Amino acid sequence: MRKLIATVFNYSLDGLLADEDTEFWRFCFDQPENNQPDDPEHLEFLRGADAHVMGRAAYEGISAAMTVHATDHPFAGILTAGRKVVFSRSLKTADWANTTIASGDTRDEIEQLKQGGDGYIVVWGGVGLFRSLLDLDVVDELWLSVFPYIAGEGTRIFDGVPSSYALELISSTASPSGIMELRYRRRR
Repeated sequence: MRKLIATVFNYSLDGLLADEDTEFWRFCFDQPENNQPDDPEHLEFLRGADAHVMGRAAYEGISAAMTVHATDHPFAGILTAGRKVVFSRSLKTADWANTTIASGDTRDEIEQLKQGGDGYIVVWGGVGLFRSLLDLDVVDELWLSVFPYIAGEGTRIFDGVPSSYALELISSTASPSGIMELRYRRRR
């Protein structure tokens, strides 16, 4: 059975996401040492995914970025060629190549994706999808990129998720710029 790996990028020490147009956003994206999209290990991880899962808003933002605004971004070719599944009950069409829309029961849709072999599925976001996957307890691993920054403003991704959610540390790696890559496994 495939693993579902939920990824959280640009996460602050005080538990906030880098929302667009905040100082934390600028810290994450305007400083070259904090923005390393061409990391070979990370690119290989993305290439190896059986599917890339997104909520509607995340899909619309990433799709526009990778197909219109940043076609030379290291993720663009990987994501365009890769299988993408968008969880949405309002989206009727998905124009980005290799994209399907999952509009049924979230648990059933995830269980179908996880069937059929080994490997892994990468969850990109958004916040609503991320929270619902945690609430359904279908996330197998959680990967966080924690920045050495206290944001004070942004979205709290873990608000409204189960109050008891035990994790086991798989690995922790510090980058030269102080970003901690934390990988956890769901303890069941």
